[in-house]
Amino acid sequence: MMISRRSFSLASLGLAVLPAACASTAPVLYTLDAAPGAVLTGAPRVIILQDVGLAPYLNRKPIVRSSGGYQIAVETNNWWGETLSSMIGRVLVAELDQRLPASQVFSESSTVTPQAQATVALNVTRFDRNESGAVVLAAQLEVTRTDGSKPPVVDSLRFVAPASGTDIPSQVQAMSVALGQLADAIAQALAG
Repeated sequence: MMISRRSFSLASLGLAVLPAACASTAPVLYTLDAAPGAVLTGAPRVIILQDVGLAPYLNRKPIVRSSGGYQIAVETNNWWGETLSSMIGRVLVAELDQRLPASQVFSESSTVTPQAQATVALNVTRFDRNESGAVVLAAQLEVTRTDGSKPPVVDSLRFVAPASGTDIPSQVQAMSVALGQLADAIAQALAG
């Protein structure tokens, strides 16, 4: 059986187009944004935010929508632009810098780590939507003055931020609001 040059060319063209038709679209990348808060005084001069602990179910590139009903709902093509624990730490440093202008706040993983007068340890146990669609941020916090002048502040915190819609941008915006509420609580613990 003889295959004509034209048939061969058409078949080759069809095979060349096939991988492009099957390719998935690139993921949409998201980031949390710093939310402004009230300016406070009385915090230590140098503060180190330790690397943020994160519940393992949140430690993934795709955004977790919810974790209720014994299921974890994960987005397939909406991802974080960086690891969630690093992003939370980066945004909290910016938020604490804004709230505590007389202090300098550094991340533990930064190449610049001066001698701390206070440390902040944070473990995020939940950061997703609840059954009503609002974002829930639950975390454990420890604020320690390195000179021992005040007892450590240890607390379990929970913040709920309503989302303006059911889409991912609305969820990320509500997550940024909830993270700002957490920054307010940390700043108050440092200034107290």
